[in-house]
Amino acid sequence: MSSTSIIEPRPDQSNGQRNVWLFAYGSLIYKADFPFIERRPASIANWARRFWQGSHDHRGTPDAPGRVATIVAQAGAFCHGMAYLVAPQVFEHLDRREQNGYARLATEILFEGGGKTNGLVYIAGEDNAAFLGAASELEIARHIAQSAGPSGPNSEYLLHLAVALRELGKHDPHVFAIERHLAELNPD
Repeated sequence: MSSTSIIEPRPDQSNGQRNVWLFAYGSLIYKADFPFIERRPASIANWARRFWQGSHDHRGTPDAPGRVATIVAQAGAFCHGMAYLVAPQVFEHLDRREQNGYARLATEILFEGGGKTNGLVYIAGEDNAAFLGAASELEIARHIAQSAGPSGPNSEYLLHLAVALRELGKHDPHVFAIERHLAELNPD
């Protein structure tokens, strides 16, 4: 997917401010290092989470990138995560945090329990320089096992995400298969 569209913040009906819903599917689920007004479990349709994006700045280095999550189009799929209602100023921080190949994409966010809204999601498409592409879950686990960067071991990212998904009561076969392979590679 090579085209992204950035939407402008629209007024939130509850307070009249120009707030925006942001959908999180990776580290933003468990590491919300930004102020938010509201947080709700949510999903987006026709997208699947995949560890196909390289991380040169957080979970790897320029010479040895780690692997982190992005989303890829997949008809009929649902990517589960967390939605945050944020003020527009928050994107200044998030754009720096998500700078390694990610762009904002307009999307429809489906709230758990019903309701939907328009919002944004960060996506790292296959046309960005850090995109590593598809690999088997075993290959991804091997890559993650040997990667680390300024934000810590790559395995920590994967394991925190798996825990966060379980806390949400969501099953992600891709994430959990990588987690199983990682446990087999590092049994301690």
